[in-house]
Amino acid sequence: MTPPATPGWRSDRIGSALQGENPTVLRRLEAGFAVIGDTQFLPGYSVLLVDDPAVQRLTDLPRARRRASLESMDRLGEAVERACRSTDTAFRRVNLEILGNADPYLHAHIWPRYDWEPAGLVHRPVWLYPSGCWSDEEHALGPQHEALRGAIGAELDHLAASASGGDR
Repeated sequence: MTPPATPGWRSDRIGSALQGENPTVLRRLEAGFAVIGDTQFLPGYSVLLVDDPAVQRLTDLPRARRRASLESMDRLGEAVERACRSTDTAFRRVNLEILGNADPYLHAHIWPRYDWEPAGLVHRPVWLYPSGCWSDEEHALGPQHEALRGAIGAELDHLAASASGGDR
């Protein structure tokens, strides 16, 4: 269930997540927050947010936290893959990206990719999609995404339980 949104959570995604007020948070992971993306033109798009807004690059973290961050990214990527594969037979793969060109804090994008994507884009970076895809209300995160959101969360829980039991 999505917590009620508080005004301004978009301007402080990490702070609002730390306070339990970011409605996009799926789960708290070892090295940050698994969140579902504001836009869902590729259903299942998610982001791993670092849990310290002062961290701007992976190299800002001590080695143990770097490993934890990469493990959290891997776990979210696998959860998105499993959830999207089970909900859409046209699922192809997951792309993982750490960029940091627009938002200064460390975060990783988890992009599911599908066979139904436009022919000119299916094999290209998602950043080449038209700008309307990013802002069109048709693709905005909403109640229609609750089932997929729940599936990703359940996969995160399953992977956490498997990891704690040594089954990976």
